[in-house]
Amino acid sequence: MSTTLPARTYLYFLAQSVNLTTAVMSVTMAAIVGAALAPAAAWSTVPYGFQFLFVMLATYPVSRLMARIGRKRAFMLGALPLAVSGVCGFLAVEHQQFGALVVSHSALGVYIAFANFNRFAATDNLAQHLKPKALSLVVAGGVIAAVVGPALTEWLRDAGGFPLFSLCYAAFTALALVSLVIAICLPGDGQVAPATAPRAPLSPSGHGITPGIAVAMGVAALGYGIMNLLMIQASLHMKHMHEDFSDVRLAIQWHVIAMFAPSFFTGAIIQRLGIRATICGGLMLLIACTALNMGSSSYAVMTVSLIALGLGWNLTYVGGGALLAQTLQNSPGAMQMQGKNDLAIAVCATVGAFSPSLLLDSVGWGGTNVLCMALCLGLLLATALLLPRKVAGLHYR
Repeated sequence: MSTTLPARTYLYFLAQSVNLTTAVMSVTMAAIVGAALAPAAAWSTVPYGFQFLFVMLATYPVSRLMARIGRKRAFMLGALPLAVSGVCGFLAVEHQQFGALVVSHSALGVYIAFANFNRFAATDNLAQHLKPKALSLVVAGGVIAAVVGPALTEWLRDAGGFPLFSLCYAAFTALALVSLVIAICLPGDGQVAPATAPRAPLSPSGHGITPGIAVAMGVAALGYGIMNLLMIQASLHMKHMHEDFSDVRLAIQWHVIAMFAPSFFTGAIIQRLGIRATICGGLMLLIACTALNMGSSSYAVMTVSLIALGLGWNLTYVGGGALLAQTLQNSPGAMQMQGKNDLAIAVCATVGAFSPSLLLDSVGWGGTNVLCMALCLGLLLATALLLPRKVAGLHYR
């Protein structure tokens, strides 16, 4: 039994690094540039909101397109909206055009919708035991993004006498070229060697959502939404506690590292403990995060809770993706189901991005954590009840 990943997996790792670098850069500068160009302060986060909206709107159509024209051509096409985002963002800052900034982030959202399929593409036609390892490695591209994204933003922010952040947006065009070159280097869809594992239908009737798929989608989507909600609200809560901005940024940086660094090992954890145990471990870390938040609001405890939040997100996101990949087993309708999965993630991530201030004002920091704990406990119970140790030859343990 081979334990070596094919070379194309590392191309997807690089492609995901580019994807997450653009995401890190956008979250670093979107609100600042939005506030500078917006006609009113309340509109400052509208461009970033449109980015999430277009990820959500484009995800399922992109999955259908991939099923029609293949992964490679779709990823090549996906570099185009990133280039458009770079040009529009540069012009928006140069000419102080808020509308162009909205277009830039909308186009970035479309690119991200394409690039988010890197993790599933890396598992195509792999043997079952290699799928978690491949998916985990691709998600680990976030480690590179966590270093390159902030560094690139800081370096280009006021370089060359250009308006603040204009060259940061222009860098998206260069990253689009990198993304295109990586996509060109990918093997054609017909060149990927088929796996020896037999294909399995999505359900006994050949379509629909099985318990395994339901758990995979629920854990990945709600886990992502909870992570977004608590991460953003934690920064707001720390500001209300009058913590220095550098301290808040340091806590968030530790959180981001905890999100992506474990991906180098998550695949091995899944192979060792099983998908079921990995998902349950991730949910228990999310529950621990909420318990810490309710127990204390000191800076040190909140930093630890953010690290637990990042670790929990990693295990649920990678574990949910691995569960989906193994359950689908290269089925003919796999790409469409992956599209539905990522649409669910995009919806929950969008809700998690837009609701922190609303929940903080309505139910407070403690109430938000109670809500998140209840959701995690429900997911934990659903995973235990709906995901047996072995289904259709797949060992979930």
